[in-house]
Amino acid sequence: MPHASDTRQSIIDAVLRIIGQDGVAAVTNRRIAKEAGVSLGSVTYHFATQHELLRESLLYFVAEETRHFSALAGACADERFDIGQAAETVARVAGGNPFDSRHIAPLELYVQAGRDERLRAAATECFAAYDLLATRILTQLGVPDPERLAGVAVALVFGQQLRRLATGAPAEELVDTLLILTRCAAPRIP
Repeated sequence: MPHASDTRQSIIDAVLRIIGQDGVAAVTNRRIAKEAGVSLGSVTYHFATQHELLRESLLYFVAEETRHFSALAGACADERFDIGQAAETVARVAGGNPFDSRHIAPLELYVQAGRDERLRAAATECFAAYDLLATRILTQLGVPDPERLAGVAVALVFGQQLRRLATGAPAEELVDTLLILTRCAAPRIP
């Protein structure tokens, strides 16, 4: 018999898949139960409302993203970090994520956070992790005022990711754009 936390996690994973496949509007208890392979009663037992489902799914995603991006930021603290490693890190972030339902769902959840103030704190936490990584990279590359520019870099990445999702543009465009901007901000970079 599955443990309650396993069932809860199966439900959250199902919610993220559904959102990624068909958007937030497609999240129904029946579909979640079918997708998660649990009873309908399990869904309502673990999550009393749709808002709670969305919030917990976003919080789970945030925890995973924060862990992942914090680890990447830690790897950027090496004093030998250079433009080549920066390009490799950006390529992993931008190009390493195929646009499957699991990677589209967070974008949907961020849009939902724009509609629902109760989800904004979780989205803010996740963007803080993205900003930390951007700050570390920019600092290591000698870009002046990296904290101020980190949010702009993150916004550019998200904008390019949305463009890539919508048009099928290659991830290399994002890497090239970021390298050009970084070289302009810190002209000593080759």
